[in-house]
Amino acid sequence: MADSGFQNILKLPELKKKVFFTFALLFVYRVGVHVPTPGIDATALADIFSANKEGILGMFNMFTGGALERLSVFALGIMPYISASIILQLLTVAIPHLGQLSKEGEQGRKKITQYTRYSTVLLSIIQGFGISVGLESMQAVINPGWGFRLMTVITLTSGTAFIMWLGEQITERGIGNGISLIIFAGIVARMPTAVANTFRMLSTGDINIFFIVILLALMVAVVAIIVFFEQGQRRIPVQYAKRVVGRKMYGGQNTHLPLKINTSGVIPPIFASSIIMFPATIASFVDLPIMQTIQDLLRPGSIMYEILFIGFIVFFCFFYTAIQFNPEDVAENMKKNGGYIPGIRPGARTAEYIDKVLTRITLGGAIYLSVICVLPSVLITRFNVPFYFGGTALLIVVGVSIDTIAQLESHMITRNYEGFLGKKGAKIKGRR
Repeated sequence: MADSGFQNILKLPELKKKVFFTFALLFVYRVGVHVPTPGIDATALADIFSANKEGILGMFNMFTGGALERLSVFALGIMPYISASIILQLLTVAIPHLGQLSKEGEQGRKKITQYTRYSTVLLSIIQGFGISVGLESMQAVINPGWGFRLMTVITLTSGTAFIMWLGEQITERGIGNGISLIIFAGIVARMPTAVANTFRMLSTGDINIFFIVILLALMVAVVAIIVFFEQGQRRIPVQYAKRVVGRKMYGGQNTHLPLKINTSGVIPPIFASSIIMFPATIASFVDLPIMQTIQDLLRPGSIMYEILFIGFIVFFCFFYTAIQFNPEDVAENMKKNGGYIPGIRPGARTAEYIDKVLTRITLGGAIYLSVICVLPSVLITRFNVPFYFGGTALLIVVGVSIDTIAQLESHMITRNYEGFLGKKGAKIKGRR
């Protein structure tokens, strides 16, 4: 029945067009990953990454889909855009003008998006210059000097701006989630290499078949846990009083207010990784003692890195949930429509109750994200797993897959087609 669900995509011209458009732009992105930046010594660069593949460079390279190790035109990836988004969202709380823009609907959102684009270009220039200077100090440049630095800054900044444009086009004209799908494509594209390395280590005797079986079982278990938590909800019962409007009676039904265990989705680990990677990446390309110390402290697997990573994940879980969901507004809307939670007075008491429940489940969601995201470091450092298993990568792959399938299914159901589960009334729920 699942096959017929996917076949129904081709029966809807509008949806088929969106899917093909999305795949076309993702293909353009993957082609750009293999276009090198001029002036790079490829052999020296390969030696640098072979020596640091399990450090912060390896993690950053995962988010860029392998573009950083080639220093392609897309070497910075989409991370400057994510960093700019973090900064703008934090400033909406600190700066009243930005806070007001965020409440002005579509026009305010467009203005904030414009500020995000400018910030992305600025961060790309800073990161591009740091990388160019670092590559010169590592002797990975054919002709060092200001010509190479300017060329690198212009190339990498243009590449990031182009990726940002691709993501926006996928969101507006494709199947949605443009930025997430670009990160998703980069991670999935590296999976065949990871599988090949695993079989190579199996053939050389570095690992045995029993270890592979355990690893596969663990992967299935982690995927099941991610799906369970991403789909999990805390349903607060809500009743609506009966109202007579004219000759008709409204209300009187029992319903519920669904609160997601992980309201923020994959945003917290991506934001946390972006914040930690920014100084660590600059430090890795600058040959100074203090920079090397910073790089060692922020290396994946180190105690300082894990503490900061977990701390940022917890912070962004609560921060993003607070931005997305306002208990006072929900309580006020319920009161206006005659709704109430049984045993709780409408108004301020209802807002307090919803806030208390939301705080508890958000804490549970933050703990779940932290455990999943530190899993790769434990497996790599303690058990010598041959690839970056689990964590943010697997969370993004599973989460984006759930969202994408849910969006495709909503298109089919609105046009009287069955969903992917093949049963009437059965739906795959997105994370939001």
